[in-house]
This record gives sequence, structure tokens and C-alpha cells, in this order.
Amino acid sequence: MFAAAALATGAALLLTGCATGGADEAAAGNDESGGSFPVTIEHAYGETTIAAQPERIATVAWANHEVPLALGVVPVGMSKATWGDDDGDGVLPWVEEKLEELGAETPVLFDETDGIDFEAVADTQPDVILAAYSGLTQEEYDTLSKIAPVIAYPEVAWGASYQEMIQLNSEAIGLAAEGDALIDELEAEVDAASAKYPALADAGILFSYIDPTDLSQIGFYTSHDTRPSFFADLGLPQPAIVEEETANTEEFYVTVSSEEADRFADVDVFVTYGEADGAIIAQLQADPLLSQIPAIANGQIAVLENSTPLAASANPSPLSIGWGIDEYFAILAGALG
Repeated sequence: MFAAAALATGAALLLTGCATGGADEAAAGNDESGGSFPVTIEHAYGETTIAAQPERIATVAWANHEVPLALGVVPVGMSKATWGDDDGDGVLPWVEEKLEELGAETPVLFDETDGIDFEAVADTQPDVILAAYSGLTQEEYDTLSKIAPVIAYPEVAWGASYQEMIQLNSEAIGLAAEGDALIDELEAEVDAASAKYPALADAGILFSYIDPTDLSQIGFYTSHDTRPSFFADLGLPQPAIVEEETANTEEFYVTVSSEEADRFADVDVFVTYGEADGAIIAQLQADPLLSQIPAIANGQIAVLENSTPLAASANPSPLSIGWGIDEYFAILAGALG
């Protein structure tokens, strides 16, 4: 199912140690940025201590490589993009743009379709492995830890916000102050973009994945996932069903029977992945159960075209926000009419 695959496909990227200025320059600037070593970082699997400024930074899972890149450091490897990659080169467009800006070649790409490629990670000889936004299992964490110190997710698998991703990953590479400044910059950019669409201010948005071949169930993301939590962080109201299901699970994605359509009465906008022709809208409105949901009956459905960069950018990350946030908000507001 896409729900699991879409997150898993944001695979780890191990980056070969050059930087805008280089890893050595980042280390030299460490005292100015407030970073000091050794540093100990807490996460879901305990604590990780990094003894010295990392010079070779590896990342695994979706978007972790964007933190060092946004701060001017090119890692030794990174996960190959297998969803949302419009030109098939394994790199999402906002990452391509940043690499070009830094004058850097594409780092080593890991294909994580079948899981983390531990041998490829080890081959890059990293000093640290960043995975603050990930769903690492204990076994994966333990195996990676035999290669280099690992920064896992803070609490819930795939639950780290882009702010938490930046905080943990930037601290691990000695650029905590720069990371904080990046967060401030991105939050200001998001606020400015959302202000252009006042209709969204009070909208209850539900981020779903509706399988057009099986309308007997409605799948959607809980607030443990970054997509709904991004809306909550903006101060948008959370639909009751999202709050209820989030309180009862640690999963980032759940399904309920379409017979429970009445639980979606306070949803103002359904966001779902689909084909470019938008056929999913007519299909939902023709369904006897789903058509009872006011937002669906009124056509308040925002469709993100499957496996496009824009669809991938809906999972906000340090570099994707600047690339696609305006268009994303425009699609959401457009669903309201």
C-alpha cells in the first residue's frame, strides 16, 4: 500500500564528505556556531554520543540529508528517491537545486526499496549517521550503530517534525545554532505563504490515502505523521476523527470502514493522492457511503498527483518547503472554492 511505501521510499542518503566550504571548514567554524564535542543526543533508542566533529556525514531515510545540505554541508551518501522523482535520477528537484548551488556532485545514492543497504552505508565510512526522521527498527538501529553513531527519531516512528529533524541532525554535526536559524527562516516562510490563503485559516484538513480499487475503507494519516502535524503547527483545527484515532494509536496511518462516514462530518478538505485526471473525485462522489461526507459531496477534495515532486513535498522537509509550499497551499485553498 502506498501509505507504507510513500514513507519508506524516502530512503537514506549517504553523503561523501565535501561541503560548501567543506567538512573541515564546518569543523573550524564549530566554536562560533556554539557546537562543542563530545555531544550526547537522546532519541527513541536511548542516547548517542558523538566524540568529535563529524567530517563524513551519512543519512538514511526520507529527507535527513536535507539538513546538512541546507546548512551548506554535502554528506557522503543519501537515499535514492524512488517516489516523487520526476526525472528518474534518484534525486528530488529541490535537492538537485541545492547541489547545483553548492557546486557539488550527487552523493552516493542508496536504494532502500528493500530496506537499508547496510553494506553501502559502511562503504562510505561515515563518522555519523543521521536518521532523526525515520522509522528505524531496533535491529536496524543496532546494525547501523556498528558502523557509526546513529541519531534515531525522538519518540514515534516517522513522527519527527521538520523542526525536530533539523534540531537533532544539526546538533549532531556541530551546527546547532545554524539549525535553529534555519528553523526560524522556514517557519517565517511557511507563515508568509499561508497568509496568502486566509480561507485555510479555519479549515479542518484531513490527509488521506483513498484506494480507488477499494472504497470500503478510508485510510488517513494521524497526527503522529508530519503531514497532519504540519497543519496543526499552523494552528489549523484538526478533524475530530484525526484527534480520536491519534489518541488510540502510535501508528502514523490508520483505516476505518466507510460505514463510519459520519465521523468525517467536520472535515473541510480531503487531501489525497490520485491521478492527474482527477477521476478520484467523481468516483468518491458516486459512492453511496463516501458521498454522505459533506466535503466529498461538495467536491472539497485536493488531489496531489501520484509520484510527483509536489506530492512528495507535502511531507515538509528543510529544502522542499521553499520549493513547493506556495503551490501546495494554493491547491488546498482551491479545494475550498
